[in-house]
Amino acid sequence: MTASRQFEVNRTSSNMCGVTLMNNQNGYVVAEVMRGKEGVEVVEYPSMIRVDGKNKVIFNWDEISEAIGFDFTQPDFEEIMSTHYGRMVHLDDETVLFANPEDAAEYIDFDLKVVD
Repeated sequence: MTASRQFEVNRTSSNMCGVTLMNNQNGYVVAEVMRGKEGVEVVEYPSMIRVDGKNKVIFNWDEISEAIGFDFTQPDFEEIMSTHYGRMVHLDDETVLFANPEDAAEYIDFDLKVVD
């Protein structure tokens, strides 16, 4: 295999988005809340937990608060999240990740006008 064939670029959208969480008590509970949701995959590693979703992933603060036992909010989420991919939108009661900017357009002031 030549070096130019070893690595290839694929510029098509994967339609995926997600986060990497710390693998600690709070990260584990958040991952458990997300596990089993339609289109969401949770994979645990020794020091991190991946939460990946197809098209959109919603982290609902009320749902997580109930599972974790205290009022879980955006700052708590940011404390356990080390990375993310996709367009992240913070709302009052949840954080939403979108795989495609067009889907988040109304939240992120994304211009959907056709350019000639």
